[in-house]
Amino acid sequence: MTSRRGRSNPTPVTVVTASLVVAAVCVLPLLVVAVKAFDIGWGPAWDLLWRPRVGELLRNTASLVVLTVSLTTGLGIAAAWLVERTSLPGAKFWRVLMVCPLAVPAFVNSYAWVTVRPDLQGLGGAVLVTTLSYFPFVFLPVAAVLRGLDQSLEDSARSLGLGPWRSFFRAVLPQLRPAALGGMLLVSLHLLSEFGVLAMLRFPTFTTAILEQFQVAFSNSAGSLLAVVLIALCLGLLTAELLLRGTIRHARLGRGAARRALPARLGLWTAPALIGMGALTVLALGVPLGSLVYWFRAGSGGLTESAFDPAELVTTLWGTLRLALIAGVVTVVAAFPVAWLIARRRTWLSVLVERATYVASSLPGVVIALALVTLSVRYARPVYQTSVVLVAAYAILFIPRAMVSIRAAMAHAPEELTEAARALGDGPFRAFVRVLVPLTAPGALAGFAMVFIATSTELTATLLLAPTGTQTLATAFWSASESIDYAGAAPYAAALVLVSAPLTYLLLRRPDEEPAL
Repeated sequence: MTSRRGRSNPTPVTVVTASLVVAAVCVLPLLVVAVKAFDIGWGPAWDLLWRPRVGELLRNTASLVVLTVSLTTGLGIAAAWLVERTSLPGAKFWRVLMVCPLAVPAFVNSYAWVTVRPDLQGLGGAVLVTTLSYFPFVFLPVAAVLRGLDQSLEDSARSLGLGPWRSFFRAVLPQLRPAALGGMLLVSLHLLSEFGVLAMLRFPTFTTAILEQFQVAFSNSAGSLLAVVLIALCLGLLTAELLLRGTIRHARLGRGAARRALPARLGLWTAPALIGMGALTVLALGVPLGSLVYWFRAGSGGLTESAFDPAELVTTLWGTLRLALIAGVVTVVAAFPVAWLIARRRTWLSVLVERATYVASSLPGVVIALALVTLSVRYARPVYQTSVVLVAAYAILFIPRAMVSIRAAMAHAPEELTEAARALGDGPFRAFVRVLVPLTAPGALAGFAMVFIATSTELTATLLLAPTGTQTLATAFWSASESIDYAGAAPYAAALVLVSAPLTYLLLRRPDEEPAL
């Protein structure tokens, strides 16, 4: 049904302009990469791409994405269903535990597993660690949808003669598709840009190969060509997600309040469900936290030689918090106009802007960093080697995290309330501040938390762009772990977990839940 609202309320020019500026900033590094890739000419570029090594990297990357996304989707949906729609004992407790793995950076998780199992390498190790690190990205949105789903949907299916399982697959599972696809997309983009986990586990993908080209071979063209292939993979994923999402409306329309679903009785399956949830918790949280405790005690007890300096940890912690705070605020502000455009005016322009931000964020941090170095040296030398360039890289890399949360909250903020405020005499800005900001505040706060966590744990872009003398917890941890100083790396890893842990609480209330009006 065509809405008359789109014709009577044209999109504000300021929103369109701001969205286009954000999209242009995100796309600019991609253009720099493309220009660098084909500087050597089409013939040599084709020869570099048509190599067995590129085929191997493609197979490794595709295998990692397919296996990890399949496992994270299965785990995320199963865990969300057990927590939100069954009689599982301690559901609130398990809900918190299923989110907590987000507080453990993926490369810290790999560090923990490597110290426990030094032989854990290759595809199997990479799939294990990335699955345990990223399944909450599927669990969170699916759990939020299940928590607010109307019981009448299943009742209707049951009244038509469908059993419990067929009702779930026919009535409930289709409602989870947008949330599950969004989580799968986030996991896929993380995998395409992942470096620390794969480097530790010695599993080569495009991301590790790109950094190798830049660091070892000093070949900008070869590295940029691999980045172009990575961009093509990202475009394929984004197109597939857009097609699978479809245009079906899942919002409930009608009078009355939605009825909460009655929890399904597990009965004899209660014990296996508890064992499964417990095993997942031990693997995702117990192993990394136990390993950190062991190496922290080994270092502090003098059992191993370590050059750890407590004063340096405090300085590094402050630098990390300062950068994460600035990057979080900048990214949320930049994401607002894009989220508004997507939520309010779903047109070809809004889709193009949204896809532009996603493509840029899928690139490894090293590619964005080197593109920004080139741009700052050539056109903005005063900001070269300053925090301005580093914060810009963070915003480009992590804007989808803020945008997804804000868009979800904005989709549940009725536009009629803003129109009512305008009708009562408020100007556009005053109506925005008084109506839209309070309604989208939970989503903005969740987006800020996700960007803050991501900035605190970002590695490759920080290694290249951090001003001289500036060190973050992630770079300090990586420096120690690269030297196989596990005891020296443990305090920085523990600090990363402690910084991220409180913010995961903000993610327990998702912006896609109904706001309290």
